Amino acid sequence: MSVQEKPPRKSGVAHFFAAAGYSAAGLARLARESAFRQEAGLIAALLLLFVVLGASLPETLGLLGLGLLLIAVEALNTALEVLVDHLSPGWSAWAKEAKDLGSLAVACTIGLVLIYAGVVLIW
Repeated sequence: MSVQEKPPRKSGVAHFFAAAGYSAAGLARLARESAFRQEAGLIAALLLLFVVLGASLPETLGLLGLGLLLIAVEALNTALEVLVDHLSPGWSAWAKEAKDLGSLAVACTIGLVLIYAGVVLIW
């Protein structure tokens, strides 16, 4: 297996478009994760509920921001899992702990989204 050389760094507008392409590729990779699809469904359902129940624009934007945070945390968790699987193809305690911690970060973010939605919709 040969090692590929690192491509030269882009700058200016080319860097912006390259970064957008990397983000799109990351989103495409994340879309293969069932957890991401479930979390996106949760955010979509809550957004619909906010609109139907008459939440204000700032409240709805707050939910949207927390939804983006949830997606970002899920992306980091998925990246962590990909790296751990690469570094430790078999079972190991440190790999399990790393994955458990990533899962905790996602669970905390989901909790934050649900608390926010509950406060806005019930209060």
